[in-house]
Amino acid sequence: MKIKICGIQSVEAARWAVEAGVDMIGLMFADSRRKISVAEAREIVRAVGRDIDCTGVFVNEPVDEVRRIYESVGLDFVQLHGDESRDYAEALDIPVIKAFSIRQTDIREMFRYSADYILIDSPPGRYRGGTGHAFDWSALDHPDVDQNRLILAGGINSGNIRQAYESVSPAYVDISSGVETDGVKDRKKIFELTEQMKGVHINGTDLHSAE
Repeated sequence: MKIKICGIQSVEAARWAVEAGVDMIGLMFADSRRKISVAEAREIVRAVGRDIDCTGVFVNEPVDEVRRIYESVGLDFVQLHGDESRDYAEALDIPVIKAFSIRQTDIREMFRYSADYILIDSPPGRYRGGTGHAFDWSALDHPDVDQNRLILAGGINSGNIRQAYESVSPAYVDISSGVETDGVKDRKKIFELTEQMKGVHINGTDLHSAE
């Protein structure tokens, strides 16, 4: 299980993520209080280099615009949070994370989507993203869930990341507000989260990080 921190807004926060051993960061291009400009995103990606994967978050943007920003910024993935169809994702022809809320459609349909990863979040808040509260993870105890493609989001923090691993074992966990204080990324909380992750790997089935 890997860690993705979404809503990074500064070079400083991105560097904290790299130092803490986070695997991916998300940069918001959709309407959100965490939205940044293309120029700001380019600066963040340039600062972290190849030390971490970077994804851009979009909602119902034209295909050409998503592809333009992907190439201009130097992203590794694009994350789609709107009503984008499977044909839309295939037309992009770049690595895709498709986000769904747990109530949006049935699990089988989610994993039929043409995407590298399927992100499942709690029911949406104001800007389509989750509310920062965990949903009932037992809903993912389903034969069509592909854990190798699953990104679990919604209310995850250092206090419940072990439970997420034990309950769901997703490929990634996605965190935003869980590592913030007063709406701003918090270095201490980022490091607390990754320290808990190390404990998960040591005590769970994946022991490679225990060396």
